[in-house]
Amino acid sequence: MTADAIAVAKPKTDGRIAAIRGGVVDVAFDGPVPQIHDLLFAGTVALEVAALVGEGLVRAIAMAPVRGLGLGMAVRATGSPIMVPVGEAVLGRMLDVFGAPMDGRPSPQAVERRSIHQAPPQLSDRVLHAQILETGIKAIDLLSPIERGGKTGLFGGAGVGKTVLITELINNTVQHYKGVSLFCGIGERSREAEELYREIGDAGVRDKTVMLFGQMNEAPGVRFLVGNTALTMAEYFRDDLGQDVLLLIDNIFRFVQAGSEVSGLMGRMPSRVGYQPTLATELAALEERITSTSQAAITSIQAVYVPADDFTDPAAAHIFSHLSASVVLSRKRASEGLYPSVDPLASASVMLTPAVVGQRHYDIARAVRRTLSEYEELRDIIAMLGLEELSSADRATVARARRLERFLTQPFFTTESFSGMSGKLVPIADTLAGCEAILGQTRFDLPESAYYMIGALDDLKEAAP
Repeated sequence: MTADAIAVAKPKTDGRIAAIRGGVVDVAFDGPVPQIHDLLFAGTVALEVAALVGEGLVRAIAMAPVRGLGLGMAVRATGSPIMVPVGEAVLGRMLDVFGAPMDGRPSPQAVERRSIHQAPPQLSDRVLHAQILETGIKAIDLLSPIERGGKTGLFGGAGVGKTVLITELINNTVQHYKGVSLFCGIGERSREAEELYREIGDAGVRDKTVMLFGQMNEAPGVRFLVGNTALTMAEYFRDDLGQDVLLLIDNIFRFVQAGSEVSGLMGRMPSRVGYQPTLATELAALEERITSTSQAAITSIQAVYVPADDFTDPAAAHIFSHLSASVVLSRKRASEGLYPSVDPLASASVMLTPAVVGQRHYDIARAVRRTLSEYEELRDIIAMLGLEELSSADRATVARARRLERFLTQPFFTTESFSGMSGKLVPIADTLAGCEAILGQTRFDLPESAYYMIGALDDLKEAAP
């Protein structure tokens, strides 16, 4: 990204570097002082104004390593914030926080560039659709249905399958999704970016997808702002082109983490558990831009890393408050080989009401939760005394629960090369019919293993030994 590529809204002024502390640079100006969020350039290093410190002095966050910068070095003010290309020219591209290409192709030739800092829609402009986005993943569609125009969080610690689930959601929804999809990688590995770019190309949906990355090796300022870049592009598709947008973010916790790093560099006093004091407002500024309007909807699915599996962590707690559905991934279920490792008792959705999903779906979901909850209560008795000590009714409950647990597993398209099993996309109707059939039985002819890693219940005949 070069200074010449930035749209200039005001007369340029020059300053000088007054101090450098890590990724924070203080710049002194003799003339007019830049505004908050304005973009500066010290040589080829981009800086964003984060605070006005004093008379003629601003404090800026570096968007790249500060090697080569020195005291007294000239700084150029562009007179505008970071401006990124928007529109159909960015479809099929892999871009960075400035909208510059990362895929080795020429820069997108967009007719318009917009600031990455935009206000959320007014409350009067927002619309509630109360519609479900079908994913084809049994555990999610049954127990935690995703709201069109809402925000869904995939919660879990390290290694429980958040990124795999996000990738599968892309595969299942993008192919029959009528709008466009936008993937935003915040603080993730470059390996994952390369793999995802290749997989989306193999699936033939890259031309309807925009990919933005602020990778974990980049400066905290880049990781902190790449979410705003993604939302600016998504808002253009929603508001100007009237297209629905599926926004996938991996990982929203890295946004909070980058904000904490930026806050520390700025010298702010840490708040609870060492997080930045502005955690709630920074998160709200990003999340409130994700909504439905009369033109179209932005539906967001966000992976959320939970530090040390502690759901009372301030970052996880604040993210929870913005979500319409939460899918909790369980390390215990992952250790048992139950993938996707969705915790059926901890996951929830505001869409799971009779008025939205229908009375039958609601009743089946409640019955599944009740059966699995009763099984959890019986686990200790089984561990101490054995299954034989249970009453016949409790044994039937255990049999149903163990088969439901295995029926809610599913082979993924994106893991076929690892598992050797063909992926399955299961309609909601087949999921409901399968769970209803299992709940209605007290005796089973087939073993539990026959229900493991199948699609609809009709696949049982194939799985039977």
